[in-house]
Amino acid sequence: MKKSLVALAALAFVGVASAQSSVTLFGVVDAAYEHVSGGALAGSVNGLVQGANSSSRLGFRGTEDLGGGLNAGFWLEAGLNNDSGTGQNSSLNNQAAQNSAGGLTFNRRSTVSLAGNFGEIRLGRDYTPSFWNDTIFDPFGTVGVGAATNATIALGGANGVATTVRSSNSIGYFLPGNLGGFYGQAMYAMGENSSALANSKDGNVMGGRVGYQNGPLNVALAYSQTKILALNDYKKANIGASYDLGVVALMAQYNQEKLGTPGALGAQKNSTWLLGLNAPVGPGNIVASYNHVKFDNNAVKANQYALGYVYNLSKRTAIYGTYAHVSNSGSAANVTAGALATNAGASGSIGSSNGIDIGLRHSF
Repeated sequence: MKKSLVALAALAFVGVASAQSSVTLFGVVDAAYEHVSGGALAGSVNGLVQGANSSSRLGFRGTEDLGGGLNAGFWLEAGLNNDSGTGQNSSLNNQAAQNSAGGLTFNRRSTVSLAGNFGEIRLGRDYTPSFWNDTIFDPFGTVGVGAATNATIALGGANGVATTVRSSNSIGYFLPGNLGGFYGQAMYAMGENSSALANSKDGNVMGGRVGYQNGPLNVALAYSQTKILALNDYKKANIGASYDLGVVALMAQYNQEKLGTPGALGAQKNSTWLLGLNAPVGPGNIVASYNHVKFDNNAVKANQYALGYVYNLSKRTAIYGTYAHVSNSGSAANVTAGALATNAGASGSIGSSNGIDIGLRHSF
C-alpha cells in the first residue's frame, strides 16, 4: 500500500514538473520635463510627460509548458500616465477611441497564445505588422519629441484612424524562430459590426510582415490595411533596415500611408523616410535621426531633426535628454515636436516647432 502511494506521488510530481509555469510582473515608469515652442504653435508649454524614452507601463505575462515542445502563454500590458496617475485609453473595435475614465486598461497588449515548433498563434490586442518597422528601426523607439511617428503616421492620425499602432480583436500568426534568420507574421482583426450595416467591414484589419536578421543586419518589409468605408480604406506599407557596425548602429526606413479618398487636409498619400543612428558612448548611447515627410497634395512638407543621449545609471535605470526641431512648409503645418504641442494649439501659420525632453526612466 505504501509503495502504491509512493508511486502515485511520484507520478503526480512528474505531472507537475512536465507542466512548468511562470508568471512575471514587469513594467516601466518614465517621467520627463518637456518644453515645446515654435512658430507653428500658438504658445509655448512646459509640463511633465510620461514615456519620453520608453512608454510607461504595467504588465503581467506568463507561460506554461504543455510538453512536447508546446507552450501556452498570456500577456496583459497596460499603459500608464504616471505624470497624473491615470491609465491610458484604448480603442473600441478598431474604429473609435474608448475613454478609460482614468482607469487601468490593458490597452498596449492583451493576448493569449499557443506556441510550438509550428510558430505562435496569438489572440487579442497587439501591434499591427506595419508598426513593428516604425518602432524597431527608429533610434527613439517612436517615443518622445524625436519620435519618427510624428511623421510616419501623420495622415492616419489626422484622420482619426484607430489602427496606426495596434489592433483589437486580432488573430496573429508568427513564424518559428529556427528559419535561418528569416522571420514573419500575419494578422487579421475584426471590427465586429453587423453584416446589415453599410459599413459592416469597418475596423477589419489585415496585414503581414517578413524580415531577415543575421549578425549585424536586420531588414523587414510590412503592410497593413484597415477597412474604413468613409475613407475608402487606410493602407500602410513600409520597409526598414539596420546594420550594427559595433561603434554605431545605422537605421533607415521608408513609409507610405494611403487613403482611397481624400481625408483631412485633402490628402490621400503620405510618404516619409528616416535616417538614424545609435552609438554607444561611455555608459550610455547617443541617438539621432532625420525624418522627411511629404503629403501628395503638398498640404504638409516637413523635416524633423532629433538628437538625444541616454545615460545608464544601472541596467534598469537611466537619465536622458532629447532635443527635436521640426520645420514645416506647404499649405498646412500639422507635424510638431512633443506630446504637449497640442496643448499649445496651432498658430494658424506655417512655421517650426521645437521640443526638449529631460527625464528619468526605471524598469522592473
